[in-house]
Amino acid sequence: MKTIHVHDAVGSVLCHDITRIVPGESKGPVFSKGHVVRPEDIKVLLEVGKEHLYVFEPLPGMVHENDAAARIVAATAGKNLVAGEPKEGRINLSAACDGLLRIDVPALTKINSLGEITIATLHSMQFVAKGRAVAGTRVVPLMIEDEKLRRMESIISGPVMEVLPLAHAKVGVVTTGSEVYYGRIQDAFGPVLQKKFAKLGSTVMGQTLTSDEVSMTASAIVDFLHQGADMIVVTGGMSVDPDDRTPTAIRASGAEVLSYGAPVYPGAMFLLAYATGPRGPVPVLGLPGCVMYHKASIFDLVVPRLLAGIKVTPEDVAAMGHGGFCSGCPECTYPMCPFGK
Repeated sequence: MKTIHVHDAVGSVLCHDITRIVPGESKGPVFSKGHVVRPEDIKVLLEVGKEHLYVFEPLPGMVHENDAAARIVAATAGKNLVAGEPKEGRINLSAACDGLLRIDVPALTKINSLGEITIATLHSMQFVAKGRAVAGTRVVPLMIEDEKLRRMESIISGPVMEVLPLAHAKVGVVTTGSEVYYGRIQDAFGPVLQKKFAKLGSTVMGQTLTSDEVSMTASAIVDFLHQGADMIVVTGGMSVDPDDRTPTAIRASGAEVLSYGAPVYPGAMFLLAYATGPRGPVPVLGLPGCVMYHKASIFDLVVPRLLAGIKVTPEDVAAMGHGGFCSGCPECTYPMCPFGK
């Protein structure tokens, strides 16, 4: 640390906060510790009575916190992330588009274990809207050794954090149940799904009502495949009642069932399958009734991943048990809650 005249301070790093007092109005730091003095700052510093400043002496092999934060962002940030301006040594990142936030958690932990380098993120595999802040990074000391940053850069083999944009999918909806098919009750699932998919940037291309006959439901699934659906969801008939035949119908359509049942409440009776369409594999989902009346359910954990181009596996579904319990709060605040995290 050394004292220099303010006119010689451009490019120097302040050792302490510089306070400005406006009588009767405000008192607070006009420049914070760690600020790098710019030419335009000289006039302000003189106005607050600072003709001399305490600044850090530049040391070889040391990197200022703002530059260090920028180095960390450059090394770890992947697609569709926007970095903000450094503020007190920290740089925040926000989503450049609606999409699925994906974090390489092992790599993140490895970086945070180096010491003096920190990155904090939201939980991985969740939908984030454009503009939402998703991560931040900074170093702990005001100045950090360049060698430590180089070590961090050397262990990174791919993006540690990124936002995957969601495909604009055409979705076929098959609603089973003789009570709906014969008009005894009005279907309420279709309008809910239209809203949910629209929020994710996708479109319901059509809805087919079928009775409880397995062949009719299977044919409806195949029809949507031939029409070029990117995803097919089947609603109704997913409970444990003897006459609920949706899983049988999905298998009869030729789709391969990968997972039936999920450790997610609401969503335990969820079914995940893949069928072969004209352009390749098409997800076929058996959606339990809870998706219709719960704001957050298995739908919100699985569908964004599929739209982001991630093939969900049985292991992925099994892992959803950690965080898959909805507390049923009187006022639902999802996604600002632990569900699915």
